[in-house]
Amino acid sequence: MSICMLVPLLKTFLVSFRRCSRNKNMRNSTCVPEFHFIQLSEDPDVQTVLLGLLLSMYILALFGNLLLILTVSSDSHLHTPMYFFLSNLSIVDICFISTTVPRVIVDIQSHCQVISYVGCLTQMSLFIIFGCMDDMLLAVMAFDRFVAICHPLYYHVIMNPTRCGMLLLGSFLLSFAELQWHYVAIFNSSKCEDFIEIYNFFCDPSEVLKLAHFDTVTNVIVKFSIGTVFGLIPISGIVFSYFKIVSSIIRSPSSSGKHKTFSTCGSHLSIVCLFYGTAVGVYLSSSWSHNPRGNAVASVMYTVVTPMLNPFIYSLRNKDIKTALRKILSRAL
Repeated sequence: MSICMLVPLLKTFLVSFRRCSRNKNMRNSTCVPEFHFIQLSEDPDVQTVLLGLLLSMYILALFGNLLLILTVSSDSHLHTPMYFFLSNLSIVDICFISTTVPRVIVDIQSHCQVISYVGCLTQMSLFIIFGCMDDMLLAVMAFDRFVAICHPLYYHVIMNPTRCGMLLLGSFLLSFAELQWHYVAIFNSSKCEDFIEIYNFFCDPSEVLKLAHFDTVTNVIVKFSIGTVFGLIPISGIVFSYFKIVSSIIRSPSSSGKHKTFSTCGSHLSIVCLFYGTAVGVYLSSSWSHNPRGNAVASVMYTVVTPMLNPFIYSLRNKDIKTALRKILSRAL
């Protein structure tokens, strides 16, 4: 549902981009900046290897996530809230990796790392929406596990289809709110330059925010506010959910059923650690390191590797998914 809503909203934003550009042209003469990405490597041989590696990882990510969506939709036993959110996470992962990798592959092939102003803002918009939805869905899935383990008798009442749909819609609206926050910062006080270098292989929101003509203190406040609302809050929700889950298991005298349910949390925890571990690692490395190309290579971890591994982590660690996959394969053969 939220994915279908995205197309008309993006069309509206593209119109607002053009209006904003025309208004700036009227005030400050013609200024249509171009954005130049840095290369992951300047060595032609390494670029060839990167091209093949990124293409292979992209195809693998598409295959794995589409297979997971097919598996969940074809097996009626998997039509539960947990797998509903999992299949939506796979859809978001496909969109998330598709915002960056195809463009990088074309750039490496054409040896041209240039993107237009509207193109950069469009890529940034998609990256923020799908990246934030990934973030929010992981928190929602943790809440789902919390309800399943701590309130099993009321699970189907609390996690009814309407509420699941509202949680999915809420994830999209929060992602949309983060996008608006970036727009306000960029459009209200942007520098006007003909040549702008982005120290990454895509229009990273943190890099685009540097276009805003803020002083150092204001820049720190803006980044801290965005990070707190859209990073710390979901992480706090995940930590709280698992704290209550562990507390419930420890207090329960007969917890064999809860232990079985808790085993389904292993895959989710693995994805949470992979997503946040790589994202935080890139953030810390960019703060301490002054090597832009090294930071760009590190960004590949959470923009490419994580969406690729998510479906395989769930397939290998989840008995229900493996059983459903065997049924699909037996029918196909």
